[in-house]
Amino acid sequence: MTHEDSGKYAAKHPQDTPVNERIAEMIRTKSTGNRLACGTAEMISKELGVDMSDVGTNADLLEIKIEKCQLGLFGYGDKPEHGKDIQAADSISDEMKKALEEKAENGKVSCASLWSIADRLGVKRKEVSAACEALKFKIKACQLGAF
Repeated sequence: MTHEDSGKYAAKHPQDTPVNERIAEMIRTKSTGNRLACGTAEMISKELGVDMSDVGTNADLLEIKIEKCQLGLFGYGDKPEHGKDIQAADSISDEMKKALEEKAENGKVSCASLWSIADRLGVKRKEVSAACEALKFKIKACQLGAF
C-alpha cells in the first residue's frame, strides 16, 4: 500500500476479520510509533509459531505500518526513489541467476522465493533483490501482505 493508504490498512481485509490478541499484543510490544519493521514481524512470526501473513494481517487491523522491508523495497523514508533501499546489482553469480530464473513466473518472483534463495545461497536478502532489479524481475506477494 502507498503512503496515501496510511491509516487505512484494515480496509484491505473483510470487516469481520478478527484481531488475534496474542499476535496483536506482541505487535504492540515490538512496534515503535505505529511502525513495525519487517525483521521484527518475522521474529514475531517465529516466536509465536504463526505465518508471516497472520502477523501482517494483525498489523493492518491495528493500523500499524510495515517498514524496513528486508528486501529493501519499502519503508526507508530517508532513501531516494520512494523509500527503497535497493539498487540493481552490478554483477550476479551464475548460481543466483539460475535460481532466480527457476523461480520467476512471467518476470515475477515472490518474496518467499527470494528469502529461500538467499538462505540457500548464504547471502543477504537484499543481494537477491538487487539481482532481481538487475534482471528486471518484479517482486510480488509480500509475505506480510504489504504488496
